[in-house]
Amino acid sequence: MDLTNTVAIVTGASRGIGLALSRQLVDAGAHVAGFARSGDDLARVAETLGDRFEPVVCDVTDAAATKEAVDGVAERHGRLDVLVNNAGLGRFDDVDALEVDEWDVQIDTNLSGVFHCTRAAVPYMKAQGERRAKDETAGFVVNVASIAGLVGNPKLSAYNATKFGLRGFSDSIMKELRPHGIKVSCLYPGSVDTGFGADAGHSANPNAMSPESIAAAILHVLEAPHGTLISEVVLRPMVGRK
Repeated sequence: MDLTNTVAIVTGASRGIGLALSRQLVDAGAHVAGFARSGDDLARVAETLGDRFEPVVCDVTDAAATKEAVDGVAERHGRLDVLVNNAGLGRFDDVDALEVDEWDVQIDTNLSGVFHCTRAAVPYMKAQGERRAKDETAGFVVNVASIAGLVGNPKLSAYNATKFGLRGFSDSIMKELRPHGIKVSCLYPGSVDTGFGADAGHSANPNAMSPESIAAAILHVLEAPHGTLISEVVLRPMVGRK
């Protein structure tokens, strides 16, 4: 996909992978609607990235608000080419100590939030598929999962459940939407140098990958020729040299 003048939605755009990806998409010529819950954080990003970044305050756990936000982007720009479901969070705890609200917030954000965004975006992509040539991508959904969607981890039962679920969701809609000219890819990064470890109460991996490297991998997936669908990508950090 040629990203020039495309319209992309990136969730969790105010920091980490979402911020790095928003910057790289803008540099590639895309218009980026960055979704996040904090208007202040989004405003700071907009100051840095300029007019091609559109801040959109949205809590993806709210289905109605998410649909309204996605509809607004598509209607303002007359198209919606890319959806990157990146927003997510994790909490470390023993399964018998994990609070119900901590379980719920991870399910609601990491899994239901992806569903809400995708459900709202796909009708616009299907409509584009009817108008575009057969050798032109109608739309692209990228789901940022985690290596925790492939391998279980102690004290991460809820997070693992959401990311394993996201893998199944991604594989299902990839097969469902491919006949409409819509691509679906799911990425499984290992340790990334973001606030995830600290937010989850866990120490960071000293060999963690940079958010920019994960964003570059997403751009590579998006820019593949129409006839090539990279459905899954696993990314792992190299062991650092001392």
